[in-house]
Amino acid sequence: MTRVVEVPTYFDDRAFDHFAAAFGDWPPEGKVLLDARGAKWASPYGLITMLTAGQALAELDCEKPLLTVPDSVEVRRYWARTGFFHHAAGLFEIHGTVPRAAPAAESDVLLSITPVCASHDVHEVVGLIQERAGHILSGKLGIGAKATLGFTMALSEACQNIVEHAGTGGWVAVHAYTWRKRLGRRVVVIAVSDAGVGFRRSLETSQANQFGDRWGDASALEAALIQGVSRFRDPGRGQGLAGIKRYLSRWQGKISIRSGTARLSIVPSWDDDVPLADHLPYFPGSQVQIVIPQQDAQPE
Repeated sequence: MTRVVEVPTYFDDRAFDHFAAAFGDWPPEGKVLLDARGAKWASPYGLITMLTAGQALAELDCEKPLLTVPDSVEVRRYWARTGFFHHAAGLFEIHGTVPRAAPAAESDVLLSITPVCASHDVHEVVGLIQERAGHILSGKLGIGAKATLGFTMALSEACQNIVEHAGTGGWVAVHAYTWRKRLGRRVVVIAVSDAGVGFRRSLETSQANQFGDRWGDASALEAALIQGVSRFRDPGRGQGLAGIKRYLSRWQGKISIRSGTARLSIVPSWDDDVPLADHLPYFPGSQVQIVIPQQDAQPE
């Protein structure tokens, strides 16, 4: 039996729960088919979580999943330019015509989809984006050039979370585009996802006793993002998320972390998301999205 997982038409973090629910119990029974034929757009979050699903199935030695490519030629070209099909080829049996990837010269793809498995990958990611980040932050978002250091710190810490906590590899992508429906201005979006153990299992040994019956995915996210705890006992460890929060508060940014069956967000005034969502459809690992909006701009 083949389980068909329909890729949302507009696949972003808001549509992700629908995508996760389509897998049913994890791991899903039978062969999985990701049907992207109707896809019209995908955020970096949508793209890398599709790869995370393929990675999770591969690490469980499940039958190799299928992927049908979008019907839209324009969408296929964009996905190719982000590096999606390049990485998907090793995780999925792809059905449909995949265009040859063109260089990602346009400013919307600040960082093509990049695998992160070790600390040297994080350093490479930061090095690749540092110059372009300064241009986009000051030229497109109205954020001073000095903020580039904080931006690269946020990117580095989000990626480092994979290396230190996931127990497996993950993915990162950074795009800039106009967020018309939800904000009406330019944003830079950092998306990071892994298929690892998740926050609850990572922090269980050090934190579960303190929470008692409350311990679960939601309380683990609360401990990590709100209280700044870590599975490491070294002084100063586990402060990466706190640093990201401080940076984003200065620029009215948003961070959202989903792990297991819960999602916790630091929600700025321009967004209507809920701070905490629990009892969501299960999905492996953890997914992080950081959004930095254009400053003092009139809606387009």
